[in-house]
Amino acid sequence: MKKLLSAAIFLILLSGSAQSQATAWKPAGDKITTPWASEINPLSPLPEYPRPQMVRDSWKNLNGLWDYAVTPAGSAGPSVYDGRILVPFAVESALSGVCKSVGPDNILWYRTRFTIPSDFRRKKVLLHFGAVDWQSEIYVNGTFVGSHQGGYDPFSFDITAFVRRSGSQLLEVKVSDPADRGPQPRGKQVLNPSGIWYTSVTGIWQTVWIEAVPETYISSTKQVPDIDREILELEVAVEEALPGDMIRVTAWAGERMVSEYEAAAGTKIELPVPDPRLWSPDDPFLYDLKISVMRKGRVTDEVKSYFAMRKISLEPDADGWLRMMLNNSFVFQYGPLDQGWWPDGLYTAPTDEALVYDIVKTKEMGFNTIRKHVKSEPARWYYHCDRIGMLVWQDMPSGDLGGNHWNTRPGMEGGSDKIRTQESEMIFLREWNAIMDYLFNFPCIVVWVPFNEAWGQFKTEEITGLTMQKDPSRLVNSASGGNFHEVGHILDLHNYPGPVMAKPEIFGTKQALVLGEFGGLGLPLEGHTWLDRDNWGYRTFQDADTLFKTYSAYLDQMVPFIKRGLSAAIYTQTTDVEIETNGLLTYDRKVMKLSAEKLRAAAEKLYDAAKAVLFR
Repeated sequence: MKKLLSAAIFLILLSGSAQSQATAWKPAGDKITTPWASEINPLSPLPEYPRPQMVRDSWKNLNGLWDYAVTPAGSAGPSVYDGRILVPFAVESALSGVCKSVGPDNILWYRTRFTIPSDFRRKKVLLHFGAVDWQSEIYVNGTFVGSHQGGYDPFSFDITAFVRRSGSQLLEVKVSDPADRGPQPRGKQVLNPSGIWYTSVTGIWQTVWIEAVPETYISSTKQVPDIDREILELEVAVEEALPGDMIRVTAWAGERMVSEYEAAAGTKIELPVPDPRLWSPDDPFLYDLKISVMRKGRVTDEVKSYFAMRKISLEPDADGWLRMMLNNSFVFQYGPLDQGWWPDGLYTAPTDEALVYDIVKTKEMGFNTIRKHVKSEPARWYYHCDRIGMLVWQDMPSGDLGGNHWNTRPGMEGGSDKIRTQESEMIFLREWNAIMDYLFNFPCIVVWVPFNEAWGQFKTEEITGLTMQKDPSRLVNSASGGNFHEVGHILDLHNYPGPVMAKPEIFGTKQALVLGEFGGLGLPLEGHTWLDRDNWGYRTFQDADTLFKTYSAYLDQMVPFIKRGLSAAIYTQTTDVEIETNGLLTYDRKVMKLSAEKLRAAAEKLYDAAKAVLFR
């Protein structure tokens, strides 16, 4: 009876302590915030399952209030921590509760304690990090577990040998980030933000979680739909598989089983999908997928997933211009440049509802495409694009800028690639491969973009070839905006503010023609800007009506380009970002500057023009 009372008292004290911690947390800084900032539960931020493409029931979210400290580089770990930080929000963000810069001369330390759920017993325990920027070292119960370099790809460790059988477990994370002083991919992060360059992000910025798996378990899958053959090509990686282990795959369309297939572990599977319902922005249909490891007729491991039947390809039209085809039909791809930044969370959306919001609004405004600009997102963002129906161009986050020349127009002289160090090249290749592996199964992604506007662009022909070889199922836009090379599937011109089109005769009919960036029409709205003054746009307006007239006129100018070979266009941009006021939404997401109905009607002119393009 005394033991029961002691346990009850402990739980009451623990509950009171947790409540006290929650009350103590609040956003830091004095910048604008989104409506979702007030909805964050500091005891359980971003509680959703973080990996929709491979779901298990046995998992635990470790997000929440952790200890943090910042120490000079080269010093030992902290003896005393500076305070509490809300994971997974970067330390520079308001939602972290800290809002302090770390910089390349310091080290950021994290510490938390967690318990292992009882149903994890007799299983392996995997520790997952969605993303940590940039170099991290992981310790469990004082023992080094492993390290990772890369700010945009998830990573995991088997910590079974490091956790205790019972009681609390100590997790410590050491992070260093050279920011814009290093050669690593960093996107638009800089130590001194201005213009199109934004606040640096350091440390954990996606969900941290643990997962229980059996001794033999599915570690990854690779899914490639083939609508012409009506199959899903599937590769399943299994750890510690035994001779005789089988993989069973079942596909469902709602409640209806579509097909079931069983093959030996390690065998490539061709799952029949008869009379497939094709995925598109107009009909984003997803098939459910169940993948099981079978041993002597019994399930030893099982994950749930999904897939879509869709195809992206190039085909010449009746005039010989290559077109970007979706499911063997020409669909003009039109969407905004999406930076993926938040005034309160920086790289991290405050809630899953906020993450969905931008996608939903983008679709309401009539767009069918999003170019995810020099940043990757949490897996749930791509899942929402899959289920809502948005085509995605995925950029590689840029890094190691400078030292080369940007050829801004196809056929112009003077462009040159950067000569990087061997270390810089290896960092790029490792992370680009990891990003493509991480995002491979999301059907929304239809274009890979290795380089943007010559930012750190190097060995273009080699990098493009490696990208095309790694994923023949998608298109590769080797250099959005230049430096131009006659490689890849797409010739991508940038122009501000109004639209232009590359002259097709320069490269003939070897690449699809797109306008990878245009627009940038700014409208600062008082009370919704990062700064009270000195905000910036490629062209600034005083009222929404004048802005829309200019925007609509730009789309009118683009209509004849489509007949002459244009396959896609990207408008800058979804939201304002820091001092940029080029967004269709304000940075705090509280105001849509232009009518969604008017924007949708304007976009329809482009889609209608594409429908008039003839094919042989």
